[in-house]
Amino acid sequence: MIRILIAEDMRMLRRALVELISLEPDIEVVAELESGTEIVARVEELQPDVAILDIELPGVDGIAAAEALHRRGAAARVLILTSLGRPGNLRRALDAQVRGFLLKDAEPGRLAEAIRAIAKGERVFDPQLMLAALGAAESPLTPREADVLRLAADGDDVDEIAAALYLSSGTVRNYLTAVVYKLGARNRVDAIRIAQTSGWL
Repeated sequence: MIRILIAEDMRMLRRALVELISLEPDIEVVAELESGTEIVARVEELQPDVAILDIELPGVDGIAAAEALHRRGAAARVLILTSLGRPGNLRRALDAQVRGFLLKDAEPGRLAEAIRAIAKGERVFDPQLMLAALGAAESPLTPREADVLRLAADGDDVDEIAAALYLSSGTVRNYLTAVVYKLGARNRVDAIRIAQTSGWL
């Protein structure tokens, strides 16, 4: 049996995915999560073969969780299943060493095929998105700048970002100023829009 973990915050979609996958005789769902903060601990506890992660999750996004799993040497292979088919997201996912990246509007049978392929060590990526990613610009932001902007996009103020990242408030302001300048944005809100549209967050 191929043991899988699913992280998807939309309850109806998560349940539909579990029901769909449960129809496959060789695939077993061992956990279904609604928060990104649970992913690393549950993967380490349950040791699934494949972790299917959405990108937009409460707490920790799916790609950040994939990065953490890779750093910790987790054996589970990661498949990103998302509606955010932006080239920048695919680039981030590739950097996080994920084994697959599929869009949620793919044919249902495609998901089971992808799970089986990834469990065997193969890679599965949406071909059209791969082509788009090859021609997309890379993010001009450093990892720390992206972290700061990601928290700002979540609604955190300067002091909250500083506390979360163990930085001074002045340093956070400097990062935000640098981000606005690098992205050619009018202000912080415009910088967030540009980065999200480009898939850099």
